[in-house]
Amino acid sequence: MHGPALVSWLLAALAAGSGGYCGWRVRRWNTDRSTDPACGGHHRARRESDVLEAAMGLGMAGMALLPGVFWGWPYALLAVVLLVRALAGRGVGLRAHRLHHGIGALAMAYMALAMAGGGGAPGGHAGHHGQPGGLPVLTGVLLVYFGAYALWEGSRVLAVGGPTAGGPAVVAPLPRACRAAMGIGMFAMLLSM
Repeated sequence: MHGPALVSWLLAALAAGSGGYCGWRVRRWNTDRSTDPACGGHHRARRESDVLEAAMGLGMAGMALLPGVFWGWPYALLAVVLLVRALAGRGVGLRAHRLHHGIGALAMAYMALAMAGGGGAPGGHAGHHGQPGGLPVLTGVLLVYFGAYALWEGSRVLAVGGPTAGGPAVVAPLPRACRAAMGIGMFAMLLSM
């Protein structure tokens, strides 16, 4: 990533925390079979979502600290699989969820390849004096998408966490907060390219 090393480390901590939490949710799945409305209440969809979000969070942490082309190819393959499954899947909610994760994996592959082409190095110091990596139009489209997603998911967290009549504020669900944090992280990584 381009920019101060502190920003890279903070972004890596945010992404690793979100990815680690999602990984913990996957591990917890063996004992807890409750439903999650974000995935349409389907157990399999929730588990798939947690696995994908863990992979994305941990991959974002790795990319923030060690940018390079080696991050791009696994996420390009994941993007193809998810986009094909989104087109062939059943259920609007599950298809939309897979499409979102496919776009995220595609953005990860794009960032990894663009950073490698732009001369990114650990710590974010290489490429400061060169041209930015990637295509400006595609970067802009992805910025709009992840910015809107982060605002939308954040508004859902705030809507759940608002005060209730005569009682304390309801605690916002942590999975939604992690999704909002990962949307913000993707936005920050794209912005720093």
